[in-house]
Amino acid sequence: MDLIHFRMVMPTALTQPAVDLLSSHDRVLNLVVVKAVQVPGGDAVECDVLRGAANAVLGGLRELGVDRAGAIAIDDVDMMFSRSAERIEAARPSALVHAPLWDAVEAHIRKGGTYPPSFYLFLTVAGLIGSVGIMTNSQILIVAAMVVGPEYNAITSIALGLDRHHGRRVREGARALTVGFLSAMVVTLAFAALVRGAGLQSTAFELGLRPVSHLIDTPDFFSVAVAVLAGVVGIVSLTEARGSALLGVFISVTTIPAASDIAVSLAFADWHQAWGSLIQLLLNVVVLVLIGVLTLRLQRRLWRRAARRAAAQTQA
Repeated sequence: MDLIHFRMVMPTALTQPAVDLLSSHDRVLNLVVVKAVQVPGGDAVECDVLRGAANAVLGGLRELGVDRAGAIAIDDVDMMFSRSAERIEAARPSALVHAPLWDAVEAHIRKGGTYPPSFYLFLTVAGLIGSVGIMTNSQILIVAAMVVGPEYNAITSIALGLDRHHGRRVREGARALTVGFLSAMVVTLAFAALVRGAGLQSTAFELGLRPVSHLIDTPDFFSVAVAVLAGVVGIVSLTEARGSALLGVFISVTTIPAASDIAVSLAFADWHQAWGSLIQLLLNVVVLVLIGVLTLRLQRRLWRRAARRAAAQTQA
């Protein structure tokens, strides 16, 4: 059962219009009103809404001004036992039951598009882990670096900014990626130079046997294909809250490994490998952003079309 819980605080003057709005939806359940709670002269209103109706319900509440005069909190309902809810869900087409709550999706992306010091710390640590994986030819460490790196949050934030024509969000995300990757590469370059000076790199790496590096510094058709697929899956997993799929995206994107390989290649004076990794890094970031924008727009359009068709079928 796919439900969302709405919890609202609003002035008394808005309570009745909000209750009328909520009670008019047959997919709104467990409507509760508590008078004069928490805020003097205000009321608390709570209800559960089938996910497919949540966009319309939230839009109506915001048109009433509930978010401006009060507050709206939204939570996923992990589990509920209700025969009436099961009957309503079973009687509705899937487009009216499982449609993403777009305001919540965008709020989640915006939350990820913040860049505290930990963002740069994680990016740097991921770069260092990736460099060890490159110098020891360890694919496991490369995967670990991909998981640690937080850059995909900035990439999706840029995509949302382009989609919504929000220039500030695009600039902040681009600046965070630029500063973050440069910082990670500088620290990783120093670390790789230290390793080279002490002769701690693996024998195979020293002899030029670098299968891990070769996969990273040779961008080709397959690099583009993986970036496109990862971009699509990444946005879909965000809109439908599929965390396991998103983890797969993290370990498919060759951004952190490419940044690590740039630094390691510079430390070992391998200019050709450094250039190839730079192309790989830029290619992945650009493709992920563009595919993110296109996937967001396409998903909205498809879900809206499906919802209109489902609503027409229900009315018929």
